[in-house]
Amino acid sequence: MNTETGIKTESDNQTESGIVIVTGSNGTIGDAVMRRFAGRFDDVVGFDRKAPNPPPRGCTAVAVDITSDESVREGLLMIREHHGAHVASVIHLAAYYDFFGEPSEKYDKITVRGTGRLLRGLRELDFQVEQLVFSSTMLVHRPAEPGQFINEDWAIEPTWAYPESKVRTEQLIRDERGDIPAVLLRISGVYDDLCHSIPLAHQIQRIYERKFTSRIYSGSTSHGQSFMHLDDLVDAIALVVERRAQLPLELPILLGEPEPLSYDEVQHTLARLIHGEELETLEVPGALAPLVKAGAWVMEKLPGADPFIKPWMIDRANDHYALDITRARTLLGWEPKRSLRGTIPKMIAALKADPLGFYRENNLELTSELQKQAETPPEGGKSHDA
Repeated sequence: MNTETGIKTESDNQTESGIVIVTGSNGTIGDAVMRRFAGRFDDVVGFDRKAPNPPPRGCTAVAVDITSDESVREGLLMIREHHGAHVASVIHLAAYYDFFGEPSEKYDKITVRGTGRLLRGLRELDFQVEQLVFSSTMLVHRPAEPGQFINEDWAIEPTWAYPESKVRTEQLIRDERGDIPAVLLRISGVYDDLCHSIPLAHQIQRIYERKFTSRIYSGSTSHGQSFMHLDDLVDAIALVVERRAQLPLELPILLGEPEPLSYDEVQHTLARLIHGEELETLEVPGALAPLVKAGAWVMEKLPGADPFIKPWMIDRANDHYALDITRARTLLGWEPKRSLRGTIPKMIAALKADPLGFYRENNLELTSELQKQAETPPEGGKSHDA
């Protein structure tokens, strides 16, 4: 403490007692959360199917299969034996997610029952848990219309399998958390400076490759969905843990940028930054949606078709999510410091600087040109895939 100013300095920071457990710790969000908490608590332990070697500095990694009673119990026993039973926070990110749009047993097996398995293990092994933080999604809410802002009291009405699994898991947590305080983070779409957002990456890919599907949209291009930078999400999670003693015992909270960019603005911005030209997007009238769905079904069967666009997405094209983050501002003192509008240029700069690296970073299917580049050894060296 600076005795003259009374302001706390970095040298005054002390490691907090207790363990922070992060499930899904190998994912983009999980890894960032692990790194943020390293050194801030006695122990930071990651759970994932495979333990990275080495784990992030200052962290411990334990291989845990969230779908297995035995594996979860063994992982928790290992924590108890080596780190104790005082858990400051369980940041539960492990879940199933796909873009097929159809119900899958994996949603129940991983997301719902995996959460129940984790809570049961913590309870049966007598851990003292100060907080459970669950990564839910804003998509548990019914979509809004432009001009409307969704808050935590907005109707719960998921429109496809992924958010449906989050609704079931939120209810399971309410039923089985016991005396463990729970924060239900209803998170918007997450991105970072290299994109790492599945829908945004595929939108960039369509425009970069000048695909025909980049010019057609089956909903209103004035609609959009909230996004949030990864660093802002990690900031929010850190505040949730920091303020755990002051928060309500059960707290749903929306996190995202209040202003969603319209599909039209994103399209125009990407086209201008990638190709230096405007891209006019053709809106498909609602009456033609069944034909578009049929076309999407046929196209996904054809060689060279866009593998991302699925028929179910046609029904969701008009979904609009703008968020009222008053609760996050009030209880956490949090609001986004970054914006999608300000970050898109960084994404495209990364794409232009290294298209192959950008495609690989975002798990995009390589074009024939990029595939050749990947297979061509650099002068005096081995190929990229060696």
